[in-house]
Amino acid sequence: MNALEHRIPPPLVMLLTAFAMWQFARLLPRVEVDDTVRLVLAGLFLTDALFCCLAGVYSFRRAHTTVDPLHPEKASRLVTGGIYRVSRNPMYLGFAIFLLAWAVFLASPWMLLGVPAFMAFIGRLQIQPEERALESLFGEEYRDYKARVRRWL
Repeated sequence: MNALEHRIPPPLVMLLTAFAMWQFARLLPRVEVDDTVRLVLAGLFLTDALFCCLAGVYSFRRAHTTVDPLHPEKASRLVTGGIYRVSRNPMYLGFAIFLLAWAVFLASPWMLLGVPAFMAFIGRLQIQPEERALESLFGEEYRDYKARVRRWL
């Protein structure tokens, strides 16, 4: 499993999860929900997802450090401000919320399982290795940050 660490870009993992959810949703029963309610709810989640992702990228750019999730060892600064005061992984949180929006849009309750599946995959193969790299780079400063701020929310 270690061979997969930092090998698959998280946006690709999210898109592959979304594709799998769509394929399974075609086979499983849907819940009858008013289209307006479904679309508004999905739109609200999508807005939240975009906010999380863009706020995370903005914080990294503002700190002049890498956004590349495949090379956390290239981080030049530990970002702890902005949205990073609320979540250590706002971009991954945004991807998870996007998948929640997608599940709502698909109107298939079983597709909600895609969200924790994505979170488990990213947690094990992306976040844990990132945390090791950041602890190696920033030591006690990162450990203090980890103690103050949750991984997801």
